Amino acid sequence: MSRAREIELRAADWLMRSEQPSWCEEEQRLLDDWLAESEAHKAAFWRLEHGWRGADRICALGSAQALAHPRFELRNWWRPVAAAASVLLVFTTIVVVGRGTPWTPRDTASVASFETKVGGHRIIGLADGSKIELNTATVIRTQVDGSQRRVWLDRGEAYFEVAKMPGQAFVVFAGPRTVTVLGTKFVVRRSGPKVFVSVVEGRVRIDEAGPVSASRSTTITTGDTAVGEGSMTLVKADSEQNVEEELAWRSGRLQFNSTTLSNAAAEFNRYNRKELMIEYARTGDIRIGGSFDARNVEAFARLLDDAYGLKVRSTPDKIFVSG
Repeated sequence: MSRAREIELRAADWLMRSEQPSWCEEEQRLLDDWLAESEAHKAAFWRLEHGWRGADRICALGSAQALAHPRFELRNWWRPVAAAASVLLVFTTIVVVGRGTPWTPRDTASVASFETKVGGHRIIGLADGSKIELNTATVIRTQVDGSQRRVWLDRGEAYFEVAKMPGQAFVVFAGPRTVTVLGTKFVVRRSGPKVFVSVVEGRVRIDEAGPVSASRSTTITTGDTAVGEGSMTLVKADSEQNVEEELAWRSGRLQFNSTTLSNAAAEFNRYNRKELMIEYARTGDIRIGGSFDARNVEAFARLLDDAYGLKVRSTPDKIFVSG
């Protein structure tokens, strides 16, 4: 599937969801984030929205004319309806036909959304036998059936165990990156403008967003981590052990190995509503190691006091640490 078609499908999905009564502020924020990622996103969404609103106006005009003219001839009733249908047909053609395999109404109905709150953890089983494990504060959407396997990571971090299905790729869309596999184990995380991909087993292909002529692909294998931001992708040949340590969250732990206290605090803050604040740069540069309960920031703060003699003070929503 081309990048342009993916953007069109994504824009159509957002537009249809925004018309539902269940649309909320959180979904609006996610839509705003997606629109802000590129001008192509905005153009696709606004183009479809214009066609949709235009159809609404034509239908309303037809109803108003019928009311204003009691002798409105029955043989002319279809004109405004046909005009509206033509606009909707253009919209539907973009969504359904695109430039490749048709995206049928059955596919639209199969889209499912899942999320976790701060500190949450959830395992989801898919129809193809694959599993997705959601980390803290994560939002995903899935579309898996007999003809396609697609997941959108809208926010957060997820671990994937992908069932092997010969000839049918499993695709994860994470902002400006697309991760494609046939069957493997890997984790994808979105952190601001950055996308992290680590491979536990097998190999994955990472494609960068952009015009087809300028798009680039990177392949990483077991033990590798790729960090993508903007038009750049950096590959780190980490060991399998390091990748496993990064996945300690799956058992509710955080694993640090000569990690600065500032970075450790940032990790704890992903899992706890009570924030850990490091007051001085020299304190943040202290390096620590060990395994800790991700959701017990108070216990971690006590250890900092006991092991390093750091000063710790608490408020209802923050823990301050200083040297």
